[in-house]
Amino acid sequence: MTDWEMKQIKNLGRIVTGKTPPTNNLEYFGGDELFVSPKDLDWNSHYITETETRITSKALEKFKNQVIPRNTVMFTSLSFAFGKMGIASKPCLTNQQINSVIVNKENSPKFVYYLLRAYEPIIFSYNSGIDTPIVPKSVFEKIEVKIPSKKFQEKIAATLSAYDELIENNQRRIALLEKMAEEIYREWFVRMRFPGHEKVKKVKGVPEGWEIQKIGQLFNTSSGGTPPRENISNFNGEICWAKTGELKSTFVLDTEEKISQSGIDSSSAKIYPRYTIVIAMYCAMPDISILAVDSATNQACCAFFPKNDYFHYSYSYLLIKFAQKHMINFAHGAAQQNLSQELIKGFPLLTPTKDLIIEYSKVAEPIFIQVEQLMKTNTYLRKIRDQLLPRLISGKLSVEQLDIRFPPGMEESVHDI
Repeated sequence: MTDWEMKQIKNLGRIVTGKTPPTNNLEYFGGDELFVSPKDLDWNSHYITETETRITSKALEKFKNQVIPRNTVMFTSLSFAFGKMGIASKPCLTNQQINSVIVNKENSPKFVYYLLRAYEPIIFSYNSGIDTPIVPKSVFEKIEVKIPSKKFQEKIAATLSAYDELIENNQRRIALLEKMAEEIYREWFVRMRFPGHEKVKKVKGVPEGWEIQKIGQLFNTSSGGTPPRENISNFNGEICWAKTGELKSTFVLDTEEKISQSGIDSSSAKIYPRYTIVIAMYCAMPDISILAVDSATNQACCAFFPKNDYFHYSYSYLLIKFAQKHMINFAHGAAQQNLSQELIKGFPLLTPTKDLIIEYSKVAEPIFIQVEQLMKTNTYLRKIRDQLLPRLISGKLSVEQLDIRFPPGMEESVHDI
């Protein structure tokens, strides 16, 4: 039986709390280096290769004591994003909401990543915040965890990494498919180089038969609602209920909260059918998704229902997605940009002919079907990984006798297994 021992997190490596460079110093921002904050992470992040904010090499040099190397494990321990994690893909800085573990040679970085993910509820139990969750570095580094030898750490990490690498491969495929659908849309309907465009007469620079129509002429719109939370039964149902924060990917496969029929009846929430396009009305840049299951939404979401039966969801999704980049310029609100249904319905769009919309949909639909299937596959892979995680990290599921083939991402760091 593998020997496991209790150690404090600080014994796994050096703990670094991040720091934000002064935002009024422009020489620190706009470069090619990563600056990680909780908004760049989620509860399923693996290696972090992109960040919303980029910094310069001068920032890395100035704050070299806070620079974390590749394979450092990042853990959000301050803010309502508590528990969001990731692994550094290259040397970078993080903000002060993140405690990072620069894992020492006696331990496996990927094991430490999965270890902290499994220990997140225990780490949260040390929360000392009143309004905002916080576990400061002085507390975080003294929390005790149970670990095996590095040899078995790497076997456990390899087992779990196999799932994450499949997920990341699928994510890359999804990104390529989405880019393909968008590029075809852009080529046909933005650059106007659709099949046979050379033979189509143009009137004032616009192909003949195309016309400007307001969104309200093309779609009916609807917003959702929030059931009264004091009635617990409203949130004990099986009806998916989407909020704006869940409109981050092409398809919404499931939702964090479910509501009941009583929740529908006691609010302005409505059940929208599968493949309804939904946009967030309150945010800096409206997010947009396609509902993959019959779902309701809260009042901050606007749903679109085509008035023309030949408006396939693949075309409607990209039509609205391209329009949203311009809608935000007309949004209201100082701190937060707000889109009203009235503003949305009055927004003008250049609409191509029916035959061209149908032709595009025939090309785009198989692409969107592949995206949906890959997203469903990733959901399944995450479920299996999350079922294995506590059993492997606790030692209840032994890896002693397993002959494990290490994923490519781990081979370079594995020795004498």
